[in-house]
Amino acid sequence: MRRLVLVLCVLAAPALAVQPDEVLDDPALEERARDISAGLRCLVCRNESIDESNAELARDLRLLVRERLVAGDSNEEAVDYIVDRYGEYVLLNPTAEGANLLLWLAGPLMLGAGLVMGGLYLRRRSKEAEPATDRLSADEEARLREILRE
Repeated sequence: MRRLVLVLCVLAAPALAVQPDEVLDDPALEERARDISAGLRCLVCRNESIDESNAELARDLRLLVRERLVAGDSNEEAVDYIVDRYGEYVLLNPTAEGANLLLWLAGPLMLGAGLVMGGLYLRRRSKEAEPATDRLSADEEARLREILRE
């Protein structure tokens, strides 16, 4: 039973794809590299960070990040270097400026527009008068009574 619990705990742990030969000797640099790679998207796996992905390109990006940190780059400089090479798509959490601002605002703006349009429709609909119903003529009323008696 203990072995089963141990196996389940190991399987439930986050699967990090960083290979032992990638790990830097300096723990502070390695921690910075892990922080950076957790925010970079694997271009092969889409919504996985390069820290979690087993793809070759993710490995290359992890090595590139570590190479930049060893060269003396700050975290921002290393991320900017990767973004310059691969585009802003490589960021798991893109910036909210420039053209991306339109994408960040599009959802809330469309929701607001839909709510306003729905409110206006309901308001206009509630103000409309009930459709006038024509009264039955005397002959029609007599015929209806006759039908109902049968």
